[in-house]
Amino acid sequence: MGRSKSRGHLSATQAAIIIVNYMLGAGILTLPRTTADAVGTPDVWIVILLSGLIVVGLGLIIVILCRRFPGKTVFEFTQLITGKWIAYILLLPMIVYFVTISAFEIRVMAEVTGMFLLERTPTWAVVMLFMWVGLYMTSGGLPVIVRVFEIILPITLVIFIIEILLGNQLFEINNLRPLLGEGFMPLIKGLKPTLLSYTGYEVMLVMTAYMKNPAKSNRSVVWGVLISMVIYLITVVMVLGSLSLDGVLTRIWPTLDLVRSFEIQGLIFERFESLLLVIWIIQIFSTSAIAHYTASIGVRDLFRLKGMRVIMYIFLPMIYLLAMIPKDVDQTLALGDMLGNASVVLFGILPLLLLVTSIIRKKGGKRA
Repeated sequence: MGRSKSRGHLSATQAAIIIVNYMLGAGILTLPRTTADAVGTPDVWIVILLSGLIVVGLGLIIVILCRRFPGKTVFEFTQLITGKWIAYILLLPMIVYFVTISAFEIRVMAEVTGMFLLERTPTWAVVMLFMWVGLYMTSGGLPVIVRVFEIILPITLVIFIIEILLGNQLFEINNLRPLLGEGFMPLIKGLKPTLLSYTGYEVMLVMTAYMKNPAKSNRSVVWGVLISMVIYLITVVMVLGSLSLDGVLTRIWPTLDLVRSFEIQGLIFERFESLLLVIWIIQIFSTSAIAHYTASIGVRDLFRLKGMRVIMYIFLPMIYLLAMIPKDVDQTLALGDMLGNASVVLFGILPLLLLVTSIIRKKGGKRA
């Protein structure tokens, strides 16, 4: 768990895997509905492409900033750029954000599990179970987290893509028409709701410091975001093409409803939603765990403390309380919208300001 043992061992591929595992969380279950609701036209898939390209640009700004301070996380080098007290003001909301993301993902996982798998299981029981399992994994440090991610990501992608594409029997290309029937304004309205689904690139504010070759961090961001964008694009096209725009707007979990709407007789599995739920629960668990770990790193580096495990244990009750604040699914999804808005400021605007300030004040500059 020590810094000297943790840093300098991540490859560019492993960093990309962390980004993808972070991104592919709860957002994909609601992405078609939230984006369709904002856009109001079948051009949702275009918004996914535009948002992905914007996020690639934001991610590149982050890695350019981090490479000016080799071996340091954002919680360390911000103090060099702005001074100690201003850094506290800027970075404490970032730590709160990561803790809240962890709580949000666990709560969504509990809602989905309670609705489709464990109908009478109390929400608090599911939340506590996954919190402790996540703590068990993250207490092993970043090497353990990466090894777990390397195992579950290929399995998740293969099973998910197969299940989504099996819905082609319901797919109607006319559900995606007309193209740009109401112009470009609906596309602009749909950009903001996709931000929560694309959160994950910001983890490079920390992970760049742990890479063997930080010069390749730009590749990690590009590949991490593009892989997630392809998954999102396939999902939105298949869900919208199969359920139609009106059908998507009336469903809370349209992605799951698509998988539940068809069956293939003669196979070992005739119904596929349970298999999808299992792998996606693991994926949401991954997002929650890495957010918890990143928040713990933030406290350690910002306040120059020792003992990561102690910090992780301290965060546990906070994550639990935050996860239990929403009273129902609607309030849970509203919390997700708030996190999407916060991500614009914390990881869209703040890194650019820090980069410009570091250049003006001639801080850092030793590109890795």
